[in-house]
This record gives sequence, structure tokens and C-alpha cells, in this order.
Amino acid sequence: MDEALTGGNSSAGVVRVGDTVRKPWLPTTDLTVGYMRSLRDRGIDVPEPRGRDQHGRLAVEYVPGTVAIDLLPLDDSLLGRIGALVRAIHDASADLPVPDAWPVLLPAVRPDLLCHNDLATWNLVIDGERLVFIDWDGSGPSTRLWDLAYAAISFGGLFAGEDPERAGARLAAFVEGYGADAHLRSALPTTMAQRALAMHDLLRSSHESGVEPWGSMYLGGHGAHWSAAAGFIAQHERTWTEALI
Repeated sequence: MDEALTGGNSSAGVVRVGDTVRKPWLPTTDLTVGYMRSLRDRGIDVPEPRGRDQHGRLAVEYVPGTVAIDLLPLDDSLLGRIGALVRAIHDASADLPVPDAWPVLLPAVRPDLLCHNDLATWNLVIDGERLVFIDWDGSGPSTRLWDLAYAAISFGGLFAGEDPERAGARLAAFVEGYGADAHLRSALPTTMAQRALAMHDLLRSSHESGVEPWGSMYLGGHGAHWSAAAGFIAQHERTWTEALI
């Protein structure tokens, strides 16, 4: 029996059936499934793709546990482990081909790496010691820096209203776990602001052109949220730089 799953911003048509999640088959799903299987072959714990069901939907492993956003604040040790997992995903993707014809929501400049593109607290399931990123539907070509910047915003909690010093400490723990080199550390503060602003601009343009669900999300407060986040990150760039360098 189908059990509707909620909580995501684009979860329409997503249901649980037994130990699987069923979701609409998208034009990019074949590429997504191939990427997920490649990561699993390289030892990364991602939900197991289980093919197409009788209704034409993608079936993937249902991962039990608690979504990280419901466990905030995360301690530094856990943030370090999550950073290490993001690094493992990037490293495991390094030798995979990057197809030209693979559209993504927020394209990076000169993409050279396959990435999840939405590594965030709302897409990480925690079950004891097991950490699993879910919702790979938006994966595709990006760069290490662009993908890391988005993850750093989320796991650092770099959002308007947060205490900058505490957010900087969380950011440092996450990036230390990732093992970022000097180049990534120096580029992150500016790139995080650009990444937050790009999210806002996507939502705004989607509202203007009627593209869903992003258009409704813009009106529902997500546009204002990401605009404020971009301003907050840019305002405290020196704090992030001091935390990282």
C-alpha cells in the first residue's frame, strides 16, 4: 500500500511502498541512477536504486532514521563526520564522466564533477552511526567548490538570525572534517554568498515564469529566506574567513 511521504519541497508523487520509496521517473533519472550505482560501487552508502516499478516510477531503498534538520544543533564531532562523508562523495566522483547534456537547477561555472547538488540537513538521514544522503534527483554536473559551498551553508547554519561566531565554529568543524585545502578554504566565504544568492534568483525567476514547485516556494517564504541568507553570509565574510584560514 502506498504511503505518501511529505516534508520535502518537491515531494509530490513521492510515496513509500514497503522498504522502498517510489518517485516520478524524470528525464534525468537514468543518469541519476547510473551515478548512484557508481558511488555504491565505490563504497559510498547511498540509497540502493531498485529499478522502475509497474507504474513507471523509480524505486529506491527507503532509509530509516531521523533527518538531520530535526536534530539541530549538531555537535562538532558529527559535523566533522558529515564533512568527511561529503569529501568521500566528491572523491568517489572524481573519475566519473561528466555528461554535457545533463541539466541542473543551479549550474556551476565550468562543471567538472558529478555532485548531489543538495547536500543539506534536510537531505541527510541519521540512523545511529549510519549517515546517508537521500534525494539524489537533482544530481548532475557541478564543481567541488560550488557543491561544498551549499553544504557548508546548511551544515554551518549560515542563516540570518544566527550568531555569526557560533555559525563560524560549526562551519569550521564541517570544513575541517572535509579536509579542505587552502584554496577551498579561501574561496568558500565569497562562494557561499554567491550560492545563496543563486538560490534566491532561481526561486524568483521560477515565480516570474511559473515554474513549480520553485515558484510557489518563492512566495511561501523561501525567496525571502535565501535573500536574507545571502546578505548575512556576505555581511560576515570576515568571520567565515577567520574561522577557516
